[in-house]
Amino acid sequence: MEPWQNIQNVVVVGLGITGLSVVKHLVKYQPHCTVRVIDTRDNPPGKESLPDGVALQSGSWQNEWLAQADLVVANPGIALATPEIQTVLARGGAVVGDIELFAWAVEKPVVAITGSNGKSTVTDLTGVLAKAAGLKVGVGGNIGVPALDLLEQDADLYVLELSSFQLETTSSLKLAAAAFLNLSEDHMDRYQGMSDYCDAKRRIFKHAQYALVNRDDRETYPLDSQPVVSFGFDNQEFGVDVINGEEWLIDHGVPVIRSQDLTLVGRHNVSNALVSLALLKLANIDYTNSLDALKAYNGLTHRCQVVADKRDVKWVNDSKATNVASTLAALSGLECAGTLYLLVGGVGKGADFSELAPVLNNIARVKLCCFGEDADQFMPLHSSAQKFDTMQQIIETVSPKLVAGDMVMLSPACASFDQFSNFMARGDAFTELAQKYA
Repeated sequence: MEPWQNIQNVVVVGLGITGLSVVKHLVKYQPHCTVRVIDTRDNPPGKESLPDGVALQSGSWQNEWLAQADLVVANPGIALATPEIQTVLARGGAVVGDIELFAWAVEKPVVAITGSNGKSTVTDLTGVLAKAAGLKVGVGGNIGVPALDLLEQDADLYVLELSSFQLETTSSLKLAAAAFLNLSEDHMDRYQGMSDYCDAKRRIFKHAQYALVNRDDRETYPLDSQPVVSFGFDNQEFGVDVINGEEWLIDHGVPVIRSQDLTLVGRHNVSNALVSLALLKLANIDYTNSLDALKAYNGLTHRCQVVADKRDVKWVNDSKATNVASTLAALSGLECAGTLYLLVGGVGKGADFSELAPVLNNIARVKLCCFGEDADQFMPLHSSAQKFDTMQQIIETVSPKLVAGDMVMLSPACASFDQFSNFMARGDAFTELAQKYA
């Protein structure tokens, strides 16, 4: 292909899962190129899987290799501001990421999703719905499978989650549709400020046929003039409308599915469902046969995931909520007919939890169950607050009291490492308890 015409020397910076996928792709599809790898870690993950003939410099930079490189493929974890990368750019050298290599090679339609929150759920859900519509689908990018590995699959459509870091080094990705979900403060250690971060995200629109944007967040709109389609919580375009007393998800005025028919819990997941439907439609995929899959979809593991639903009591694992913003998102528009037993606590990382108080006071019936190292910080937030030593103690105490309509939700707003190795282990422990006591 044309981009490869004058490229002989390629240096891959950063190994790991993504770097290894880059190396394997280059060795297979660009056999005329010399491929070398730099990783400043002493013992980089993936080094034992490097193909024969690929040299590795670990533990430090190798400036001579960078000076000779026709192309540098940088891992998204490496900031473009890194002095060694700046030296390459200053001499007019090309620095790209794995998504740019994917863009050079892909021959089937692609849709992509970026945003500060929710992009993994939307990516996963869009893949599930496209499969239900009868397509062969490759899903990955910033979650799961690296983009270049997806090219090994026989797919009719690729669905990619893209981070701002990946988008920084991507300039020619053609998309059937690109979604920018929302913007909130994140990664400020990598960016000069919010506008810098937003500009990186907006790069997703560069070669997109359609820009899918959030009506409630003007920052998600493209700066260039291109076809824009929007989603939001009113009755425009992809939105919601109340019909005969029931809320429906709508597509340009046409009712598609009732909100209450979604297994997914939380207001943000109504929005996520709208985005997935819109992406399919913009990619010319009829989603009619996908609606049963949308109803059944119960979310990514550890993200507002319904892990048990017995005797009309829902148990929800939102262990991925390791900060206040995530727990606020989970509680926003949460529908619970009975009492919400909310499990919070862990390692607070110095956060201010006071923002949760007004939200908790707006929920009709709530019992705040606080545990872990920083349990005491949650106690003043609600009159119902009760302190426990462990999650198991909470479940053993509340399960005899549960009645139809109640919900037990782990959305801790804290890191897990006081009592668990990570948020996944915490979520798995909750799931096991839920399935035992449900």
